[in-house]
Amino acid sequence: MLAETICSAVSAAGLGIAAITAYRKRFLAATRIAAYSLIPVGLVMTGVVEWVSDLVFKPSTWVGVGILGLSWVLFMTSRAVERRTGVGGRKERKAAKAGRREAVEPKASAPSLGQGRTGAQPATRAKAAEPAEDFSDIEAILKKHGI
Repeated sequence: MLAETICSAVSAAGLGIAAITAYRKRFLAATRIAAYSLIPVGLVMTGVVEWVSDLVFKPSTWVGVGILGLSWVLFMTSRAVERRTGVGGRKERKAAKAGRREAVEPKASAPSLGQGRTGAQPATRAKAAEPAEDFSDIEAILKKHGI
């Protein structure tokens, strides 16, 4: 009952200030002040104020808030330990998946170098192992420009 009275008084004061502002020909500001001053009455009429006051003054509500806080602290602690040590969670699952993938398909990631082609020469494989480009011409251009 006290909260409803306070909200009504705040709304009445706000509407009075809005009326004074409108009298001074600042209609846009008066409209804004009136809108803000009607919010407390709307909250009282919808029952939000009663719900909040019940929420704030019940001990069981605060026990629930404490339990939620403890849950959050435990979660954050486990995340910090996981990041610091690298144990558990996503990293272990990724490693397990990678291990299973290698056990099932060990040669799946090996590049195909012409297996199955006829007439593949060993000289072409040796050339593929060497660097593809010689950078001497690039070095000459850079030296020419003084770089």
